[in-house]
Amino acid sequence: MTPVTAGDGSAFLEMGNTKVLAVVYGPHEPTQRSQRDSDRAVITCEYQMASFATGERRKRGKGDRQSVELASLLRQTLESVILTELYPQTQIHCFIQVLQADGGTRAASFNATILALADAGVAMRDLLATCSAGYLEGNPLLDLNYLEEGGGGPDVCVGYHPTLDKVALMQMDNKLTVEAFEEVLELSTQGCKALAGFMRQTILDHTQQMAAARGPIKL
Repeated sequence: MTPVTAGDGSAFLEMGNTKVLAVVYGPHEPTQRSQRDSDRAVITCEYQMASFATGERRKRGKGDRQSVELASLLRQTLESVILTELYPQTQIHCFIQVLQADGGTRAASFNATILALADAGVAMRDLLATCSAGYLEGNPLLDLNYLEEGGGGPDVCVGYHPTLDKVALMQMDNKLTVEAFEEVLELSTQGCKALAGFMRQTILDHTQQMAAARGPIKL
């Protein structure tokens, strides 16, 4: 955590061979008057995939359809996760950059953003751990890589609140039978629970390191 000092919080996350950097700015004064809300913080998200992130080198702008859709999904999810009512008339901007993509970029982006928000000290209702799982050749698989995702099989992305024991996000690509869906959902949820433990420990270790660096508090 805190790989970038320019923002208020940041995190670098590797999930398999997928590498994502997330930076959070805020809560701060909104840059535009239209982004001001007297009752809560306004969440804005920007998602980009580097041109060198995959083997196919090509220019990817923040305005392409996939990037816009993922940024919108992330913003909608964060609006239910962050205690926005604690930060009226402010803006929280989340910037996500995929540096290397080998499948699971959606889940990795969500997890990196949550860690960056925690680094920024932004209050949340609960931790949100996100995992994806798919169904390939009759077998449920957790955290599909690029080749497995390219197989055209179904892919389910699940965001889970470990303390609330509640699914907060679910997005599915392609169709599944009820039986296969239940298998994939269970696998995703179990993956989220394991990941939540890792994220909690990462936040705890980072907090302890910061406390040790600052030294004892003098009263």
